Amino acid sequence: MAGPAQHSATGHASAGSYDYVIVGAGSAGCTLAARLTEDPGVSVLLLEAGGADRNPWLAIPLAWGRVLAKRMDDWMYFAEPEERMGGRAIECARGKVLGGSSSINAMVYVRGHRLDYERWAAGGLTGWSFDEVLPYFRRSESWEGGADAWRGGDGPLTVTTSRYDDPLVEAYIDAGIDAGHPRTADYNGAEQHGFARAQSTIRDGRRCSAARAYLAPARRRPNLHVALHALARRVRMDGTRAVGVEFDRRGTAAFAEARREVILCGGVINSPQLLMLSGIGDPEELARHDIAPLVGLPGVGRNLQDHVSVGLGYRRAGPGPFQAAMRLDRIVPSLAQAYLFGTGFATGLPHGLMAFLKTDAAEPMPDVQILFHGAPGDANFWLPPFRPAFADGFGSRVVLLRPQSRGRVRLRSADPAAAPEIRQNFMAEEADWRVLRAGVRMVREIGRQKPLARFIDRELTLAEDASDTAIDALIRAGSATAHHPLGTCKMGPDDDPMAVVDPQLRVRGTTALRVVDGAVMPDLVGGNINAPIIMIAERAADLIRGRAPLVA
Repeated sequence: MAGPAQHSATGHASAGSYDYVIVGAGSAGCTLAARLTEDPGVSVLLLEAGGADRNPWLAIPLAWGRVLAKRMDDWMYFAEPEERMGGRAIECARGKVLGGSSSINAMVYVRGHRLDYERWAAGGLTGWSFDEVLPYFRRSESWEGGADAWRGGDGPLTVTTSRYDDPLVEAYIDAGIDAGHPRTADYNGAEQHGFARAQSTIRDGRRCSAARAYLAPARRRPNLHVALHALARRVRMDGTRAVGVEFDRRGTAAFAEARREVILCGGVINSPQLLMLSGIGDPEELARHDIAPLVGLPGVGRNLQDHVSVGLGYRRAGPGPFQAAMRLDRIVPSLAQAYLFGTGFATGLPHGLMAFLKTDAAEPMPDVQILFHGAPGDANFWLPPFRPAFADGFGSRVVLLRPQSRGRVRLRSADPAAAPEIRQNFMAEEADWRVLRAGVRMVREIGRQKPLARFIDRELTLAEDASDTAIDALIRAGSATAHHPLGTCKMGPDDDPMAVVDPQLRVRGTTALRVVDGAVMPDLVGGNINAPIIMIAERAADLIRGRAPLVA
């Protein structure tokens, strides 16, 4: 357990000694802290650069749009401007708060396609096939439909089906079927391909983040210690062994000793940054900032991947339920009702449905995701009462699921407080243009189907006979991240020169140091990544504790 605060010879106040020091209280960090402290004989310190998740906006599902627009509890990262994106510096929202990005995301629950994990296993990642990860998805989840061969029924993370009540939702699904696409009962079950009702991490009408699902119950344990507003500066190494973490907290430099392991859960941007600050990375990159290389790993910060998406919008023919509910005199009481009682209109989002589709029917799995939203992108309620808050509309975002383009995270300076340089390198490969362009055409074809005729006044985004050139211009001017970045500390087999961690998530060339977060994912899975990151942390907990793996 932690001892009394002292000052070491390096000038750092001692924050005590623990079995495990975890850096980052996001989805993975909260999960790991909860699972490791199930053993009362183990002590854990969880460091979080942000604060507590007490902001009321974070709890109310409908407030997500405001949380994103205002960049609440966010690291405020932006990627470097890119010519292929019209010279725009695209935002990279990342949660800086207990729960990390699970506290600021859109609460969508997607596991990815089973063939994603089969691809990982075929690439030499022992233990990461679909049959091997499925038990950890099931252990993490409390699915409202109950447990079965695919779903978990009593895990910490509550998952519910969208209850958004708008006839447009079923009409859109019918239009998708008329356009030749299937319907699936559960895209997190036996079959992902097709249209279905959306699934969200919402419990009792409020956001079910990793902080709420995992960390809140675990904080009652005396062997878990949480330090907020604690910015990690570097992992202290004794040779190639990690022995603790140096961090700043409210202006005081401190050091926490890790008797067993240091575990980085800072995420796709902060975990590689901290490795590099600690002397672990590409020696040439470290030399740019006068950082002495301790372990040469050229893959640190490379292999950045993210889902790029582009939106298509329609003006709605006649008002829908969302427009009516968002009038100022109605939405303010609804927000209070959701926060205080977990009931009412503000306990959900107007997405309603989800689809995973194939732009080429011959492909073995979907290559685009359709994120439906039953409201226009400029919806707001900051207008006088007793009048519509906005011109009604709806739309979809087309998400490119497995891009071939790769980016990079690099140090901007040796100052831990300085944001690193993020180059997403979106749409660098021609194959990405072909798939996303085809996805846009597919969604436009769905919009032309008879079930949607009574809901559409006009299409807002493109002309009726839009060419490939016009679609490409839309992608350059209007595409954005879907906020699913990963891969900068990729997991790989021994013969992969760019692998940063091994299949047990141990940092190569070191001892007592692991990375457990989205940075270790070798490539993108088909869908949102919060559920896979929690799965990774669930499995990592068993690896760290030396437990036999769960079996399906």
